[in-house]
Amino acid sequence: MNILVTGGAGFIGFHVAKALLERGDNIIIIDNFNDYYDVKLKEARIKELGKHDNLEVIKADISDYDAINAVFKKNKFDKICHLAAQAGVRYSIEHPLEYEKSNILGTLVLLEMARKHNIKDFVFASSSSIYGNNKKTPFSEEDNVDYPVSLYAATKKSSELLAYTYHHLYGLNCTGLRFFTVYGPWGRPDMAYFKFTKAILEDKPIDVYNYGKMKRDFTYISDITDGILTAIDNPFPYEIINLGNNKPIELSYFIECIENALKKKAKKNMLPMQPGDVKITYANIKKAEKLLNYKPKVKIEEGINRFVGWYKENE
Repeated sequence: MNILVTGGAGFIGFHVAKALLERGDNIIIIDNFNDYYDVKLKEARIKELGKHDNLEVIKADISDYDAINAVFKKNKFDKICHLAAQAGVRYSIEHPLEYEKSNILGTLVLLEMARKHNIKDFVFASSSSIYGNNKKTPFSEEDNVDYPVSLYAATKKSSELLAYTYHHLYGLNCTGLRFFTVYGPWGRPDMAYFKFTKAILEDKPIDVYNYGKMKRDFTYISDITDGILTAIDNPFPYEIINLGNNKPIELSYFIECIENALKKKAKKNMLPMQPGDVKITYANIKKAEKLLNYKPKVKIEEGINRFVGWYKENE
């Protein structure tokens, strides 16, 4: 198949593009290579993908209608896998307009391309942050998500609404996948596990929010990638599906796993909750199990060991 992967120089996009390339699909990546974190890591991911000759990489911003339209005029796509987004909960509080531009306008441009160029299948990234301070656990796709506690979450909710509208008006098959705290090799340097690993190795203290009492449904990248590929291969008229691990881990234990993998103790700054943060994320994955035959396989200890091994090789 000919598949467009937006955000293919990013963490999840890279892994998805790699899996699609390895099974023989033709992939075009669109990425703007922005400097939210070190561009060298994005370039290194693309270099890793460059071993495949069924890949083309286009540097463009998904919010730039004319640039994206030119790509669609030149190429025929069977499916769109839309993973590009301005990521990060805390950054969204300081840079709100970046999120509107990338996550809302960018998604709208791609949906409009799908309509205009008659591409039926549209898989896109949503986020567990949509659930906000949901009191009921585990978080289910049926839960009310009208009360986001960060701008990032609000933009992800907006992308789900836009996708539904395009499904309703134009018959697009849209599947939104709510990712729960994805981690692993080639990950984002702004994520806690990446920062913790770097700081511990450099004998620097780490900031531990909510005094280590927060819980996150950490999900290893290969499990997320499996779920995305199944969603690409099995289009639904319109679905929102959680992709998580279904096993929340307390932050203090998560840090302990990193310490064990590094064989080194962390120096900790114990701090209160940050604005926009939530105390727990916890995925109900029954819908993913039913529709995508989704079964997370990688336990937290193994996942952290794999990440630390990659980090030591690449730093």
